[in-house]
Amino acid sequence: MSDSTLFTEGKIASRLVRFAIPVLGALFLQSFYGAVDLLVVGQFGTAADVSAVATGTMMMQTITFIITGLAMGTTIQMAQAIGAGRKKDAADIIGTSIIFFVLLALAVTLLMIFVTRPFAALMQTPVEAFDKTLIYVHICSAGTIFITGYNVLGSVFRGMGDSKTPLLTVLVACIINIFGDLLFVAVLNMAAAGAALATVIAQALSVLFCLIVVKRRGLPFPFSRRNIHWNGNLIRLVIKTGAPISLQDGLVTISFLVIAAIINSLGLIASAGVGVAERVCGFIMLVPSAFSQSLSAFVAQNVGAEKYDRANKALIYSILASLACGIFMGWAAFFHGDILSAVFSKDKAVIQAAHSYLKAYAIDCLFVSFLFCFIGYFNGYGRTAFVMIQGIVGAFFVRIPVSYAMSLTANPSLFRIGLATPCSTVLQIILCVGAFIILQRRNRKTLIVQ
Repeated sequence: MSDSTLFTEGKIASRLVRFAIPVLGALFLQSFYGAVDLLVVGQFGTAADVSAVATGTMMMQTITFIITGLAMGTTIQMAQAIGAGRKKDAADIIGTSIIFFVLLALAVTLLMIFVTRPFAALMQTPVEAFDKTLIYVHICSAGTIFITGYNVLGSVFRGMGDSKTPLLTVLVACIINIFGDLLFVAVLNMAAAGAALATVIAQALSVLFCLIVVKRRGLPFPFSRRNIHWNGNLIRLVIKTGAPISLQDGLVTISFLVIAAIINSLGLIASAGVGVAERVCGFIMLVPSAFSQSLSAFVAQNVGAEKYDRANKALIYSILASLACGIFMGWAAFFHGDILSAVFSKDKAVIQAAHSYLKAYAIDCLFVSFLFCFIGYFNGYGRTAFVMIQGIVGAFFVRIPVSYAMSLTANPSLFRIGLATPCSTVLQIILCVGAFIILQRRNRKTLIVQ
C-alpha cells in the first residue's frame, strides 16, 4: 500500500506532522459526525431531545472507547512487528483480530439490550428525556458491529503508518450522517430516534467503503484468508496490550458518566448544557488527541527498531505543537464559549449553562497538551498498564470526588463542578513525568548492556 509509512528513518517532526494531520482530520470529522446529531436535534427538537441525545451519546461513547482501546492493542503490536521487520506476524495479528472483534461486537450488542434502562436510571436521566434516551441508545447499539469494524480497520491502517484511509472513511460517514439527520430529524420529525438511525446507516456504509479500499489497494505485506484464524497467543498479546487502554478509557468515560449523573440531578437545563459543552470540548481537544494517537504508532515502530531517541524527540515535538494550539483553544472556550455553544442549541439558558462548564475545560486545554502526548508515548512503548493506572487514579481519586464536593456547595455552578477535570489532569501529568524518568533510566541501562 503506497500510503503506508515507516517511521524509523528520516526527519522526525515532518513525518510526525504529516501523519498527524490526517489523524486530526479524521478526529475532527468524527467529532463533527457526532455533533451533527446534537446540532440538528438542537435546532429542530426540544431541550428533552437534546438531553436524550447528549446522555445517549455518552453511553455509546463508553462502548466505543472500550472497543477503541482494545483495537489499540492491534495497532501497537502490529506497528512493533513492522518496525522489527516481522511482516508475517503483522498479517497474523490482523487476521486473528478480525475474529476476536466480530465476537466482541456481537456480545456487546446483546448486552446493551439488557443494560440500557438501568444504566439510564443510574445516570439520573431527566424524566422528560428518559424514554427518548432509551430509544436513541437501542438503535445505536444495533450498529455496534459497524462501530467495531471501523475502529479495527482504522487501527490496522494507523499501525501501518497510513492515516489517510481512516480520514477518507470517516469523511464518508460524516457526509452520510449529515444527510441522514436532515432527512430523519428535520424532514420526518423523528427527533432522537432519527438521529440514531442516521448514525447507524452512516457507520454501516463507512465500513463498506473501507473494505472496498482495502480490496483495491491491498496491504504492504502478504495477507490472505489463511491469516484469518484464531491464534490464542496473538489474541493474548493484543488483549494484554489493549485491555489496559480499554479499561482505562472505559473507566474514565464512566467517571464522566458519574459526573453527568451528578449534573443531571441539577435539572434538565444543566443536563442539556453539559451535553452541549461536551460536544464543544470534543473539538477543542482535537489537536492533543490527534498527536496522542499518532505518537502511539510512531513510538511503537521506533521501539520495535530500538530507536528510543527518535521516540523521545517525537514526544517533545508533539507537546510543543499541542500546547501552541491549546493556548488558542483555551482562550476561545473561556471568552467565547457562548458563541461556540450557540451552534448546538437555540435555548439561551442551555447556552449559558454550557459556557459556564466550558470555562473549566478552557483551563484543561493547557494541561492536556502534556497529558495526551504522554499517554500516546507510553501506549507506543506498550506500557499500557501504567496508562490505565494513572487514568483510574485521576478519575476516581480526583475527578469524581471533586465534582461531587462542588455539587454540594451552596448554589453549585457548572464551572466549579467542571474544575474537577483540570485538577485530575495535573495529578496525571505528575505521574507521567515520574514514569518517563524511570523509563529513560531503564533504556540507558539496556543500551549499556548491549
